[in-house]
Amino acid sequence: MNIGQDMQKDILKVLISEEEISARVKELGEQLANDYRGKDVIVICVLKGACVFFTDLVRNMDCQLEMEFMAISSYGGGTKTSGVVRIAKDIDTSITNRHILIVEDIMDSGLTLSHMKKLLESRSPASIKTVCLLDKPERRECDITPDYCGFTIPNEFVVGYGLDLAGFYRNLKYVGVLKPEVYSE
Repeated sequence: MNIGQDMQKDILKVLISEEEISARVKELGEQLANDYRGKDVIVICVLKGACVFFTDLVRNMDCQLEMEFMAISSYGGGTKTSGVVRIAKDIDTSITNRHILIVEDIMDSGLTLSHMKKLLESRSPASIKTVCLLDKPERRECDITPDYCGFTIPNEFVVGYGLDLAGFYRNLKYVGVLKPEVYSE
């Protein structure tokens, strides 16, 4: 990897602007609030990538909800999925008979979310749905699609708005395509 000191110079192009993200997250939040109003809902943030999206999303959900956090990954420190899903932090609350909304930053291979859904389904929730900021269907390796999605994107390496490379770029206010020379070995 060749991560530079100036984040902006490592970006090939802005794929989704700050304004586009803000407008879409507001729409999703309003839709989810309508869908979950009056239900016993737990919104689960998949750490670390979804934390920025999660925060903005729940602030746009005008309904009662409980927030939980789970750290689960199939990437380790690399740029491609290892295929091995690891749980670093589980939720702290019982989900039995409660409605679960999993918030994910990006759905690409689908392995992490598929594994997470199976694990949570074994705990007898009333329902489980998923919302992701970005969907990259070209990379799907299992039969899963998000129930709610912000944007469908092409198969490009993206960072920003929570998405990272080796922990960097999460704080960009937009989603950008990273220059190949930055992440190529």
